[in-house]
Amino acid sequence: MYVGKYAMEKAHQPAIIMAETGEMLTYEGFDQRTNQVAHLLRSEGLARLAHYAVFMENTLQYIEICGGGERSGLYYTCINSYLTADELAYIINNSESAVVFTSAAKLATVTAALAQCPRIRRCYIVDGNSPGDLYRNYAEAIAELPTTPISDEALGTSMLYSSGTTGQPKGIIRPLPVCGPADLLPIYSFLQRLWQYREGMIYLSPAPLYHSAPQAAVGLTLRSGGTAVIMGRFDAKAYLDYVAQYRVTHSQLVPTMFSRMLKLPADIRLSADVASLEIAIHAAAPCPAQVKEDMIAWWGPIIHEYYGATEGLGFTACDSHEWLAHRGTVGKVMLGEIAILDEQGMPSAPGEPGEIWFKSATEFAYFNNQAKTIEATSKDGSLSTVGDVGYLDDDGFLHLTDRSTFMIISGGVNIYPQETEDLLITHPKVSDAAVFGVPNEDFGEEVKAVIQVMPGVTEDSALALELMAFCAANLAPQKCPRSIDFDAELPRLPTGKLYKRILKDRYWAGHKTRIL
Repeated sequence: MYVGKYAMEKAHQPAIIMAETGEMLTYEGFDQRTNQVAHLLRSEGLARLAHYAVFMENTLQYIEICGGGERSGLYYTCINSYLTADELAYIINNSESAVVFTSAAKLATVTAALAQCPRIRRCYIVDGNSPGDLYRNYAEAIAELPTTPISDEALGTSMLYSSGTTGQPKGIIRPLPVCGPADLLPIYSFLQRLWQYREGMIYLSPAPLYHSAPQAAVGLTLRSGGTAVIMGRFDAKAYLDYVAQYRVTHSQLVPTMFSRMLKLPADIRLSADVASLEIAIHAAAPCPAQVKEDMIAWWGPIIHEYYGATEGLGFTACDSHEWLAHRGTVGKVMLGEIAILDEQGMPSAPGEPGEIWFKSATEFAYFNNQAKTIEATSKDGSLSTVGDVGYLDDDGFLHLTDRSTFMIISGGVNIYPQETEDLLITHPKVSDAAVFGVPNEDFGEEVKAVIQVMPGVTEDSALALELMAFCAANLAPQKCPRSIDFDAELPRLPTGKLYKRILKDRYWAGHKTRIL
């Protein structure tokens, strides 16, 4: 989030616009604000390689606060703004953050968390008054500071945390070379080329800024001389309206956003003006094949997909034409060397699912968690994994089947529930779906589906039977739900990842073991 030469060349061009309000920062304004933030961080005693945290909703200030760290050699940790106080305190402490930035809307959670965080020197509030000596108003603090660069500028970067769907979140740290903020880490140079970012582009960001994908995309937009339009929250119709209003050229989404747009009334979809879009990228969660086909039919072959964890172990990608030729793929390996290994650590046969391992393309470690770093690494130290399951087809394209932690073992048969979820989400009465294993005294586990219905649809036994019949007509018997429950809203993170553990824990309450 460093604008470099564009601070002068494009001084009055919008760098960032808040979609809902039109509030904006020019390139000159953004450059000045990030300089002030860098001075502020130094005034708090944060030298190169120190850590600070950001916990708030999407705002203009969010991006400039990250930008200040990127030009002062610091690690900034953007934290999921929906976490509880205890969860927030864990990440603040684990990340060794010395300063926290937040908003009035999140202040109650932050105040409760900071009671457990003795290392914090200061909490800055971007839009509110200070409730005590530890707190200070952000706008007042930076107003006192120079708009020129600090004397010891250095490249900083994010240290983000895994979303914790399979346990405590883990901080993902990469080594920072000694260089200026105009330089880019190699992974970001690669993404800038892959995503075809260019001067004058208009990027629409519909996702929370604490997630790695929008973090990278917004930062690279500014480094490319484009304009980043930030949505406060995703709304399917509003997204389409903003594409037309701002003449958006680039965007990055998650599959649930595709599903929600496809389920808008036909007149809204048909009247949507998406002609300005040049490239739409998606990742973060598997995309049901039918959803992907429908999006390509609607928007044209401009949809690109990639697969890569925040850890940066490896990276696959494909464009629309490659995907159509290899339906369901997440692409071919572009970074890192891939290995598909069975439970004994031996290579799986082509087409046979196994855990996905990479000879890492970028160096990383889990911050303050050597045990998890070792756990994610093969015995010889050459390979790393985040626990995803998939296979390579005959042409070397990767297909995901599941997270290994959500594999269902029923009567000795391994069942990966992703295929069942992908099917259910295509049903016109289903808004969202989660499939996982629940206790069964005879088989150990059985397949359970929990469904969030579309507005106006009645949740009853007749619908459950209809959905079970729909599965039976399209899936092998072992993959079909034995029962279906309904929930008002599934715990899906704003990043698109399903927080399945919360649902699964309900059904395993009272069981000391998940092996029956």
